[in-house]
Amino acid sequence: MTKQYANQNVLCETDWVSNNLKNNEIKILEVDYDVENAYKEGHIPNAHMVWWKRDINDPSTRDIINKKQFENLMSRLGVQKNDELILYGDFNNWFAAFAFWVFKYFGHEKIKIMNGGRKKWESEGRPYTKEEPVANPSNYIASAPDEGIRAYLDDVKRSLQKQEVGLVDVRSAKEFKGEITAPPEYPMEHAQRGGHIPGAKNIPWIQALNEDGTFKTADELEKLYAGNDISPDKHIICYCRIGERSSHTWFVLKYLLGYPSVKNYDGSWTEWGNMIGNPIEK
Repeated sequence: MTKQYANQNVLCETDWVSNNLKNNEIKILEVDYDVENAYKEGHIPNAHMVWWKRDINDPSTRDIINKKQFENLMSRLGVQKNDELILYGDFNNWFAAFAFWVFKYFGHEKIKIMNGGRKKWESEGRPYTKEEPVANPSNYIASAPDEGIRAYLDDVKRSLQKQEVGLVDVRSAKEFKGEITAPPEYPMEHAQRGGHIPGAKNIPWIQALNEDGTFKTADELEKLYAGNDISPDKHIICYCRIGERSSHTWFVLKYLLGYPSVKNYDGSWTEWGNMIGNPIEK
């Protein structure tokens, strides 16, 4: 018998979304890095746009939005505290997973990721529209941030040499080895030094996915991470370059596998690799 995900209620399939496009009890949000070439070229009917760079990140500091900014975003989108949100996006749901993490950080309970994202929806020839839905503004009140799911620079520094902590570097092997300092699709967004945080295990985020962009089975995922000494008895910290790919792995470990202690280090290599005095390995 195939093992079930630890949390079945955080994923939905494309056919379910297709059958619920007019369901007033859900709100569909497309989260994109490249809005012009994704959402604005066509999106799932009734899906609202969340622009990762503008809506999820602070415009003046390298940080995610604060509680007030999050409340403003949700209110503008017409989200109520009890609404069920369906997230999907470009780049195999990197940015949808990042939004999922931020939304959980501020206490929104009901959220699902559409398995496979835009890639699977498009491959199945499902309908797109350029028509943007009109939101009815709400008055959203967020919860205090859940710091239990976020790692900072000092948390990572303290974790070095601790056997009970597992660091997961989800970048490509070339980034991990320091052969390149940024992924090919973002050549300008790199750190001063290449390599990885000492003791980190390299488990690229994409290894958690099937060819169609959907998540592998619970058995396959369990084998992947446990086989690399990333086990549920440890405090896990995931990182990448800026925190978007690592939020994808954070989602897999925390929700699909049910690991009790998983944090996303959104400072990631861009912070670690640029800090004077930080140790690195290649």
